[in-house]
Amino acid sequence: MSQIRVVLPFHLRNLAHVGNEITVSVADPVTVSSILDAIELAYPVLKGTIREHQTHKRRAFLRFFACAEDISLEPPTETLPEPISSGREPFLIIGAIAGG
Repeated sequence: MSQIRVVLPFHLRNLAHVGNEITVSVADPVTVSSILDAIELAYPVLKGTIREHQTHKRRAFLRFFACAEDISLEPPTETLPEPISSGREPFLIIGAIAGG
């Protein structure tokens, strides 16, 4: 099991009553799906806020970042880089901004 650091956007932090960063336990291999499963297990109030209930697709106005790279469009079952799985770097969930 790996201890994964996750940074949540402001509105999700408020909903879950947590600080800027949370830590969740994730079994190897560490993927976006496994991190989101762990978040939803540890914080049931967030279930359906990051990804849709039925399809498990990412919500439109949320983006995922690993090691300063936007991985939002990558397959959610792809293994994340070692700095994320070792806990050295946080996995970022960022609220996207629309408009021009």
